[in-house]
Amino acid sequence: MFFLQANGTGITTTLFAGTMGMLTLAITIVVFVIFHQRKVLRYNNLLKKAEEEKQKILLNASIRFQEEERNRIAADLHDDAGPLLATARLYLNENLVNQDKVQQLQSIYSAKQILDDAILLIRNISHSLMPPTLKNFGLESAAVDVFQKMNASGKVHASARFHDYRTRLKTEQELLVFRVIQEIVSNILKHSNPGFIHLTQNVNANKMYFRVHHDGVGIVQDEYEKLSHNAPGLGLKNIASRIKVLRGDILYEIDASKTYYKVTIEVPMLPLI
Repeated sequence: MFFLQANGTGITTTLFAGTMGMLTLAITIVVFVIFHQRKVLRYNNLLKKAEEEKQKILLNASIRFQEEERNRIAADLHDDAGPLLATARLYLNENLVNQDKVQQLQSIYSAKQILDDAILLIRNISHSLMPPTLKNFGLESAAVDVFQKMNASGKVHASARFHDYRTRLKTEQELLVFRVIQEIVSNILKHSNPGFIHLTQNVNANKMYFRVHHDGVGIVQDEYEKLSHNAPGLGLKNIASRIKVLRGDILYEIDASKTYYKVTIEVPMLPLI
């Protein structure tokens, strides 16, 4: 009888210990899940804040760039076009009719020369906003023209080849891609001391790719990400903001041979919103 009672007590103790162990394990799992979820939530919040900060930086860069463009155009018009037109007006004042024929012809000729200069100035401002080759003939012609001019300078071997541009991007997309290529090339010429710069274009599925190859001192993606966020200049920030508008991607990398760098622009062949 005593043996049965002792045995029953042992079973009860074992069951109690087992129950407590299971309960402890369950509580541990619940606590772990709660802490893990909180950790994931904090991480997601950090990612969200980082993305918001990135978008803020890109937006500010875009606004600053647009403001600088407006200021530059305003300065060109005010400082250059304004005085030219004011001078032309002096020659064409109301006293013109009182001048003798020789003076009239001279005044008209001088005014015409000044107006021609003003027209050329305004045309140059217009071309800086929308290059005529791009407007009239498209991205391929505009890009090839830029690289041919670089090559003709004799300072760098430059070339551009479009492999498949039968389906063109929309006008707004072409302008954005053209500006990105210009900025990339400008940065390479300014900072990399290249011997050659080569642009290629091709299509894969519903995406278009533009690659700038060069053998100068380049950067890779991690450096681009840091510089586009922290560098004081607007160049890389403008590239990033335009890529965002294009809903595309950009990749900075060094070739496997370690002999040249590549900058790849990926653009979806979809209409802009």
